Amino acid sequence: MKIGIVTDSTADLPAYLLEEHQIQVVPTILVLDGKEYADGIGITREEFYNRLPSFKTPPTTAAPSIGDFTTPYAALLSRGCGHVISIHAAATLTTTINVAREAAKEFPDQVTCVDSGSLSLGVGFQVLAAAEAAEFGLKSALDAIASTRKRLQVSAALDTMEYLRRSGRVPAVVARLGGLLSIKPMIELLDGAVKPIGAVRTTHQADERMLEFLLKEGELQRLAIMHTNAEYRARRLLDRVMLRAPQWAPREILFANVTAVIGTHLGPNGLGFAAVRK
Repeated sequence: MKIGIVTDSTADLPAYLLEEHQIQVVPTILVLDGKEYADGIGITREEFYNRLPSFKTPPTTAAPSIGDFTTPYAALLSRGCGHVISIHAAATLTTTINVAREAAKEFPDQVTCVDSGSLSLGVGFQVLAAAEAAEFGLKSALDAIASTRKRLQVSAALDTMEYLRRSGRVPAVVARLGGLLSIKPMIELLDGAVKPIGAVRTTHQADERMLEFLLKEGELQRLAIMHTNAEYRARRLLDRVMLRAPQWAPREILFANVTAVIGTHLGPNGLGFAAVRK
């Protein structure tokens, strides 16, 4: 049975992988000064991050509509897919998965919606695992998602907690870090929950800690270095990984300037990674 794969734009997968695996992407919504943009259309990520601190009204985000999901579901099923797997960002942080589930009701027993419990390439790696296993059937694809999620680590060092605190999507213990002056907070996303894992005073110290977090658990099956308009930090982190533990690095490493819909809640100049352990 042929399996179709759908995700949303927060998965941050590069275009060549989406095309290679025929993955359908539903854009999420970015709202800037009252105007709605489909994620990735009308404003580049670089332009968004450069303008982010100066917007008169803080940007907001919104989930796609039910129709935005029913269209790719119907298209995949009409093209011979016997089932569709729809994988999305954590339900604790966005309503996108709930909208997808509502859309799936129009296709009884033909669409399975999966809450990844993650964001960015934490979602993307689960999508990629499903796409690679899809040729072996529905169970194999779902098992690949579950296996990837169990071995997934997503961590980030933010330049400030202000944007995350403003979003209202984090528990009070995390938000309180934003009240500390000159602090670079570090967070981990685990099963949909944002958890503090440390705080330092300088960007250099934050980068050192990110390297420690990345290397402490051993060999990697997949790795993505993620940033919010801080490519220099991201490239430097990769260089140091390759210097310290080249034998642990996977053959292909992804880079992502995180999509604006996520960056709205993280702020500019952040650094992070998504890693799947072997």
